[in-house]
Amino acid sequence: MKWQALTGFCGGLFALSACGNADDSGGSSPAYDRLLRTMYRNTVPTVTAARLAQQLHQPAAPLLLDIRTPAEFQVSHLRGARLVPYDSLATMQISGVDRARPVVVYCSVGVRSERMGERLHTLGFQQVHNLYGGIFQWINEGYPVYNTSGITQNVHPYSALWGAWLKRGHKAYE
Repeated sequence: MKWQALTGFCGGLFALSACGNADDSGGSSPAYDRLLRTMYRNTVPTVTAARLAQQLHQPAAPLLLDIRTPAEFQVSHLRGARLVPYDSLATMQISGVDRARPVVVYCSVGVRSERMGERLHTLGFQQVHNLYGGIFQWINEGYPVYNTSGITQNVHPYSALWGAWLKRGHKAYE
């Protein structure tokens, strides 16, 4: 399984994060881009945070599917996102959603959401995109996230290892 293969690779993530390539001003860092290139299969087209922010202000805004865990979603999510946990990937049935409607999937960095995008394609969804860099990229570029109380700075970092790529916001596990 790819996640198991990444176990050894993940030790290098801290080295990449600490090598001076990280861009603390937000936006994407060269190290983060390199990481994503090694992890993405490129089976689902990506959409940048800036482009998605524009699309969300259009009348035909895409359906947002947050495929993280309920705990991650509770900490924060993109406004209007629907929770469809990654663990439901094998049994997921999405009824009542027009298969021609644009859909954007996201997770922490975009790996789990890419797998979900693949599944949506097999279910007949025609316009599926993966948020490049996930919610981390979204918040790193300064876009807002929400919880049940409204806008928040809290973001679930998934783990201490992955949280190294979260440059803005407050890391909160619950």
